[in-house]
Amino acid sequence: MPINITMPALSPTMEEGNLSKWLVKEGDTVSAGDVIAEIETDKATMEVEAVDEGTVAKLVVAAGTEGVKVNAVIAILAAEGESVEDAAKSGGDAAPAPAPKPAEAAKADTAATQAAPSTDSKPIRDANPAAPAAPPAPVEDGERVFSSPLARRIARDAGVNVAQITGSGPHGRVVKKDVEAAIASGTGKAPAAAAAAPAAAAPKGMSDDAVLKNFTEGSYELVKHDGMRKTIARRLQESKQTIPHFYVTVDCELDALLALRAQLNKAAPVKDGKPAYKLSVNDMVIKALALALRDVPDANVSWTDENMVMHKHSDVGVAVSIPGGLITPIVRSAELKTLSAISGEMKDLGKRAKERKLKPEEYQGGTTAVSNMGMMGVKDFAAVINPPHATILAVGAGEQRAVVKDGALAIATVMSVTLSTDHRAVDGALGAELLAAFKGYIESPMGMLV
Repeated sequence: MPINITMPALSPTMEEGNLSKWLVKEGDTVSAGDVIAEIETDKATMEVEAVDEGTVAKLVVAAGTEGVKVNAVIAILAAEGESVEDAAKSGGDAAPAPAPKPAEAAKADTAATQAAPSTDSKPIRDANPAAPAAPPAPVEDGERVFSSPLARRIARDAGVNVAQITGSGPHGRVVKKDVEAAIASGTGKAPAAAAAAPAAAAPKGMSDDAVLKNFTEGSYELVKHDGMRKTIARRLQESKQTIPHFYVTVDCELDALLALRAQLNKAAPVKDGKPAYKLSVNDMVIKALALALRDVPDANVSWTDENMVMHKHSDVGVAVSIPGGLITPIVRSAELKTLSAISGEMKDLGKRAKERKLKPEEYQGGTTAVSNMGMMGVKDFAAVINPPHATILAVGAGEQRAVVKDGALAIATVMSVTLSTDHRAVDGALGAELLAAFKGYIESPMGMLV
């Protein structure tokens, strides 16, 4: 029986991806665990491994294809002893996602759209959605049950619920032999299908027609949204619609921190003619926020409808600007790490973020975030919370300002920071307590070294 290889969901938010490169060709033999393709998600480029063994009978989706839906068939394997030609003809019992249009075709489509605008606000490629390649991985108690496409197809044909089968494959994946054993024992029979509930209507955005009617034809160009920009737009909209934001701002004097930073950088050991580390103000901000959350644990939380999630460590996400958007790689357990370790980790994460080479576990999750626009000369701003975080710290530029000390005017380097909080989880008084702890570490930075 032909084996369908489908577009995997490489992150919880992934709905579609770009098939950037095939690492196999038709006729190649692959085994479970072999890397067969590179998939570009909304955040990174990931390698995809085969979960079944066989011979590549057909590459259904060409390299360079964009917008391939999760679970759409991308290739067909011929099982052991099966004819490659027969598998290529009979495999893929579900239609693949519509092939993306190359850049030239996309430009032509844009021109056609401008010439004859459609009244449909949906993207063009969604106009004729294809059936999913294979049933999506089942979900039990809100968690996805991992299974191979072949196992899901056999289970579907036999009326067996994969979610009730214990997998013996890698990481508990349900494979063919597990389903066959369940069929033989008569366990895991799926209940009669309930009537499908109508899908919740997605919030409508601003259609091309609604916006473009305000502008003179020929005075603009249309640039298609990529996956990252769509994800950013969706998550920011969800954040502002669901999280009651509350803002607290304080000014922090930086002179002591800048002096300590210079002293530490000067003392850095030299390796191969270069200092072992070079601390930035942002490295020290990350450490200060992590320690502040350790000291004020009630603010190191996430909100759910049933519980307050109390985090045991300060996992600090750091907003990094990359072409087309931004991403927040995470420094895990930052309260336990030295400043030099945080600095080295951020340099590595920032470099790979710009190359879109981060792994999902390196940017998903976290308990808070830092967004620093000080290097851009921004004095102060308020950042939007990135769920499931309950806080985010917006950091402005350090600048010399007139301050009053002991009743007299003086000059100090001052940085304004604004804490955005989810008021359901971190109210104003708690947010102020967290900022006071942060300010203490910034203005007395030796506390970050002990």
